[in-house]
Formats: sequence, structure tokens, C-alpha cells
Amino acid sequence: MRSYSGPVKAAILDWAGTTVDHGSIAPVRVLQQVFAGRGVPISEEEARRDMGVLKRDHIRKILFGPNVSAQWHDAVGHEPTEADVESLFANFVPLQLECLVKYSAVIDGVAATVARLRKRGIKVGSTTGYTRSMLDVILRLAAEQGYQPDCAITPDDVGGGRPHPWMIFANAIRLQVEPLEAIVKIGDTAVDIEEGLRAGVWTIGVARTGNMIGLSAEDFAALSPAEQAMRLENARIQLSAASAHEVIDAVADCEVALDAIEARIRHGERP
Repeated sequence: MRSYSGPVKAAILDWAGTTVDHGSIAPVRVLQQVFAGRGVPISEEEARRDMGVLKRDHIRKILFGPNVSAQWHDAVGHEPTEADVESLFANFVPLQLECLVKYSAVIDGVAATVARLRKRGIKVGSTTGYTRSMLDVILRLAAEQGYQPDCAITPDDVGGGRPHPWMIFANAIRLQVEPLEAIVKIGDTAVDIEEGLRAGVWTIGVARTGNMIGLSAEDFAALSPAEQAMRLENARIQLSAASAHEVIDAVADCEVALDAIEARIRHGERP
């Protein structure tokens, strides 16, 4: 079969840390609150380690980690179980819904960039680690700020979250885009990149605004230039190590990366 040599037809963007919530703050704060409420405080590093997966899966990964599992046994009196995962998730959902309102500002440049992508014929989809009820809150708030993707898929819609590629496949179907080589996934976590690679699409990692640095725009701006540069370089290295095809600092920088991917397509490369 002849390989694809045309333009990028769709960009599928992540939410927290990529298009909204600079630094991906909301899920971290709520995860820490939920675990602390059971007498098991977790660090920000522990809360961020598996960011991007479905939140129930995220809680499971934290709970069954060696350090947290041991603390749980000491605090609760038994080894963690799946029932504990469900109980923590039940606590997480209302707190996260409440927190999203505070941490759902659209990141600078996203709305304008998406408008330019549409002018060049690129459809805009999205995937997330949030549930449908959570994403519906974000969709409403983001639309009020000028950002509204053409398609917004959650793990609830397809029976599972990242790193499975199913949300990307659902985007392709709803956006009516083929082949998969004409799609680019853009996200700020390693599991975003894995999701894209498993789906057979191109991937772009987002360094500055996302989970790898984990700071609000204001807190990042308050760092010294040397500290900013060091943290950016570390985030870029992590995303490159996850096998992202291109790495950018923010969605506002994605057009250059998309141009580079289109050049690679014309030269016969496949994701």
C-alpha cells in the first residue's frame, strides 16, 4: 500500500497541562487531599508520577506503590485492596469537580493557535484522564474562554484510558480523519506519548505548561532564568525519552512542530 504523503489532518490535544490548568495543578492537589484524608500523605512527586491515566487507575498506581502501600497498612491496618481504590475514587470525584472550577483557565495562546490550525484545515480533537462528568465541567469553562475542540473523548466513552489507544481511535472516527498517519497527538505526559505511539499517530510532547515541570504560569515566571532553563531542559529530555516525535514548550509553539512532521511525512517517514 502506498504510504501517506499529505498534510496533517487532525491534532488531538490533552487537557490538563496542555490546553488548560498550566502545570496540571488540579489533579495533584485533590489526590494529595484524598490520601491525606486517610492519614496517608503523599508527595507531589508521588501524585504526578502516573499523571495522564484514567483517575481511578491513577489512584490505584499510587496506592499500590511500595511506599504508599506501606503507609496505608500502618494507617488503616491492612494491605490496600481494590475496595480501597473504589473508596478513594469515590472521595476524589466530588472534590475534583469542585477543584476544576478553580484550575481550568485556558493556557495562554491555546485558543488563538487552535483557530490558526483550523484555518489550515486541521481538525481538533482531545483525550483526557478525566471522567466524562469532570470533562463536561472543563468543556463548559474552556468554551467560555474561547477554546472548544471539535471532539472530546473520555475513557468512559471507550471503555478504558491511556495508554490504550482507544480514545484516539474514537477521535479519528468522530472527526472522520484517515489515515492515522495524518493525525498528531499533543500532550504533556509520557503516557500521552505512549497513547499516540500505540495508536500509530505522530506525537508532540509539551514541556513548559505541563506535568513535567508542574508549576503555574506565575510560579514558573518567578523562577530565575537559569532555573527556568534547567527545568525546561529536564522536561524536554523526559518527553524525548518517552519517544515523542517532536517536543515543544507550549501548544502555542505547535505549528513549527507540525510543519516539521509534515516534512517528515513528505520524506516517507511514518510515526
